[in-house]
Amino acid sequence: MSLEPPIYYSKSEFIETDTGNKVSRRATIAGPQNIILGGKTIISSSAIIRGDLRRSGPGHAVVISLGRYCLVGEGCVMRPPYKTYRGAFNYYPMKVGDHVHIGKDTVVEAATIGNHVDIGKGCVIGKFVIIKDCAKIADNTVIPANTVVPALALFAGSPAQFVEDLPESTQELVESHTKQYYMRFQPLDPARGRQT
Repeated sequence: MSLEPPIYYSKSEFIETDTGNKVSRRATIAGPQNIILGGKTIISSSAIIRGDLRRSGPGHAVVISLGRYCLVGEGCVMRPPYKTYRGAFNYYPMKVGDHVHIGKDTVVEAATIGNHVDIGKGCVIGKFVIIKDCAKIADNTVIPANTVVPALALFAGSPAQFVEDLPESTQELVESHTKQYYMRFQPLDPARGRQT
């Protein structure tokens, strides 16, 4: 049980799916048929997820995949990375693991973000960046395109640099934090001014 107070939200502002995802009605979800949410993931208001930016061709393609217990903070922009290869412009899929928190106003164009990753607020995660499991990105960090952030590493700065190794307990700490955040994220009953 968490000792921290609940984080209340207006029930009318969020759509809750069968798998426990909570998506703000004020978020922009473009191309939802190309986005997968793993369950118990929170998409905050003003977040923009660009599932419409996909490879050309018929049919559906998974553009952005988010795992379980993820948080996409207010004002975040998530868009798939792109490049021109042999004269053809194409978007490439973005995969985000479980227990990933992405801070407020962060822009993400990564190829892969592993499990148990904590990304601060105001960051820029460049095209085709790979962030391995249990890494932490400090607030206001800019990670240049094609950078690989190793597992259990703290990166900070602009451009991002390695700061220190993180403890082996990082996985448990991040998992506990993401689960507690989800449990604390409670609907507020507008009629009574308390949680439902």
